Amino acid sequence: MSHNTFGHLFRVTTFGESHGLAIGAVVDGCPPNLKISAEEIQSFLDKRKPGQNRFTTQRQEADAVKILSGVFEDERTGGLRTTGTPIALLIENTDQRSKDYAEIRDKFRPGHADFTYQSKYGIRDYRGGGRSSARETACRVAAGAVARLVISQVKVRGALVQMGPHKIDRKNWDWSEVERNPFFCPDAEAARKWEAYLDGVRKAGSSCGAVIEVTASGVPAGWGAPLYGKLDAELASALMSINAVKGVEIGDGFASAALSGEENADEIRMHHGKPEFQSNHAGGILGGISSGQDLVARFAVKPTSSILNTRKTVTKDGENADIITKGRHDPCVGIRAVPVGEAMMAIVLADAFLRHRGQVG
Repeated sequence: MSHNTFGHLFRVTTFGESHGLAIGAVVDGCPPNLKISAEEIQSFLDKRKPGQNRFTTQRQEADAVKILSGVFEDERTGGLRTTGTPIALLIENTDQRSKDYAEIRDKFRPGHADFTYQSKYGIRDYRGGGRSSARETACRVAAGAVARLVISQVKVRGALVQMGPHKIDRKNWDWSEVERNPFFCPDAEAARKWEAYLDGVRKAGSSCGAVIEVTASGVPAGWGAPLYGKLDAELASALMSINAVKGVEIGDGFASAALSGEENADEIRMHHGKPEFQSNHAGGILGGISSGQDLVARFAVKPTSSILNTRKTVTKDGENADIITKGRHDPCVGIRAVPVGEAMMAIVLADAFLRHRGQVG
């Protein structure tokens, strides 16, 4: 399968399947002499790993990362530094339960990539979707941790702002709250309501979607390039490539269509000798180039397609059938998409930084 590599100067190639021996990533283009450790990468993987509470899949994976190449011992500290060569990251799969999929090996799960993979390649890994599984996103999180080393001056953060039809109250936004609940939710009151809501969804054998917001602070003006290297276009591509994502918006996004020209334009005034924007409807990007404001992007994740309730489908032989997807699945896959969205934004920004430095110094 082609198209497993993302990026230009900072390039990430992922490999592996949901029920294979391992998954991983190769990061090429990382500058040399950056301090790196498996423990730091692990801290981001731990935010995404399954089985941490009743609201996510109960598959028990340690997601323990191993750095196989691209690093060397720092003689002064005894730690590791990047060498500028490809960094290979490996995560072993240890809790596959392939038998859960034996009954549906010849059926196409509605909402999944089963039908399209079979149509394109004539063969597919029916065990959890193989390469199309959200298991692959662990590789992205590991690579995103490396990307953060390249742009250490930038702070990338994500939060769940909507679960199913239930949105947060933005007046209650508190970044510290994100680490205190199982939903990465910045609104404590909304998080409490979501517990009861998602318990109901889970017990009904169903699933729900979500909206995630990712921001980056500390990005200077000038990253990105017109016309076909626009920063917002590359962010949209990166976020859209995440499993189950069906929509992306930058800044006010689709809501900007309802604004007037006066409302939408981010006015500028001088403040302490520097231009200062009075608002950020554009999400920190103008003409495909960062403005120096916070970057703001949101993406919508559809309901998990693997559910316990009966759905209509067809078999590989063209027969009508009913299907129930047993196994261990997220009632809201959008929860664990938060660290994945952060990682993809970090990867895009690391690449944008290196390209900007390469062109203008």
